[in-house]
This record gives sequence, C-alpha cells and structure tokens, in this order.
Amino acid sequence: MRHWRLTGIFLSTALAGSGLAAEPKITADVIYGHKDGMALTYDVFEPENPNGAGVIYMVSGGWFSIWQPAKNRVANFAPLLAEGFAVFAVHHGSAPRFKVPDAVSDVRAAVRHIRENAESHGVDPNRLGVWGGSAGGHLSLMLALNAEAAPGVAMGEGARARFMMPRYVSDSTSSGELAAVVAYYPPVDLRTIAGPSDRFPALDFDAEAAGAISPILFVTENDPPTLLIHGDADELVRISNSHNLTAKFAETGVTHDLLVIEGGGHGFRDPERRARATAAMVAWFKEHLDP
Repeated sequence: MRHWRLTGIFLSTALAGSGLAAEPKITADVIYGHKDGMALTYDVFEPENPNGAGVIYMVSGGWFSIWQPAKNRVANFAPLLAEGFAVFAVHHGSAPRFKVPDAVSDVRAAVRHIRENAESHGVDPNRLGVWGGSAGGHLSLMLALNAEAAPGVAMGEGARARFMMPRYVSDSTSSGELAAVVAYYPPVDLRTIAGPSDRFPALDFDAEAAGAISPILFVTENDPPTLLIHGDADELVRISNSHNLTAKFAETGVTHDLLVIEGGGHGFRDPERRARATAAMVAWFKEHLDP
C-alpha cells in the first residue's frame, strides 16, 4: 500500500463468446439519495433470462466514482448478465470532494434502496451479492462485514448523516444484509493509510475514524461467503491485505476462498489473468446466490 496510483477497476469483456444474446433492459440513474444539491444514483441492468438474483457493483477506484452512460458499461457486466444476474452499478459521493467515510455511508444507503426495490427489477432481495475492486473491493467488504454502523460511531460527518433523512431515500431501519461478496485486491485496514494524500484525496480524513471503516476489524461468524481475488505481484495494494483477512475468516469459520493470480498486478490488465478472475467471480455468485 506504500505506492498508490489511481487505477480504473472496470472490467472489459474477458471471456471469448460471452456476448449477450440480447441487450439487457437498462434503467439508468435511479436516485437513492442526495447530497450538496446533487443526486446519488445507481444503474440497473436486467438480463434477458433472469435467474432471480442480483449483483451490486461498486463503481469506485481510489474512491473516485466516475459517472458514464449506463450503456457504456454493458460489456463490463456481460459475463454476469449472460448467467441471468441483474447488475446494480452504484455510484457514491466521489473523491476529491468526498472522503472514504462518505462513500461507506452512501453505499450502505444504496444497498437498502436496492433491497427495498428489488422485486420491481425481478430480483429476490435475499439473493443479492456485492462485488468491486480495489477501493470498490474495500466498500464491498464493508457492506458485507459491517452492513450498518451504529449511530454515533466515529466515522465522520458523512457517515453520521446516514441516519438523517431525507438525505437518503432508503429507510435507515431497513436491512442491508447481503448473501455473498467478491472483492478484488482490496485494502482491508485503513488505519495505516488514512491521512493527507495528494494522489488519493478520499484518504484525507481523521485517522481516528479509520477503524470504523476497516473491514478486517468486523469479521464475525455470521458474515456472508466471501471470495478474495488478488495478484501476487500487486505493488499498489499488497496481497498481504487478502492474506490477513483470510486468516480472520479462518479463525471465525466464515465461508471463504482466496484466489491468487500468479504474476497479477493491480487491475489485472493482462487479459488472461482478468479472464481467470472474472470466471471465478461469476462462479462464486452462481454457487452462493442460488435459491
């Protein structure tokens, strides 16, 4: 984690022949909240042959959450859509304006809104998984391992606002439970990296708040099945992050696995390594989001 650099985490289509038989139904810019006069949104991609389950994707790299037209992301989600999964692409309040605690608060609200409206998209709210890479992997783990911080937890102003309606459209008392998680090369302990950062301004928040948004501190036996995928040549987020979290899972009996991508750097830019990660991600959700 010593040498951070901004990387995109959006996946290009990695598996030959994974194109869709038909374009998915897209519902763009669903509003789940507001902040500073701006809407917080997610996009919904519904497959032609739905299986009744959904995957929530964290649009986040370096805790930058960059908007683009929803149709431009269809190829990124083709392997999931081809297997019948609906995909929900969640945007959070982005760096540099907003910090990591804000992002955690936002995506927690987004999951609740998705669960509250899942049936309208043909999805069982109890068959939802979450997936992301790097910063998106961190957010995915926070959603899975600590779905809701208690009021008053020291996470900063953005997180406390989670409980202040009507900033978020979702009901703060509703469930944020998820059934499975896949995290690519995630940072798991922000206590070591929080503070002023020119290249990653979302990390510039009070270090005393970092423990409340460090996934490794929230592992319990009730956590959902978790797959970590990490390259052993990753110099941006060291693979020790995933090894340390895996050890915690083993101690508590959480269903988990760690896929090590030999020679893989951050972002899995090599098509063959990216395809291996994609296949494992889809297989994990197929296994753990079945009825």
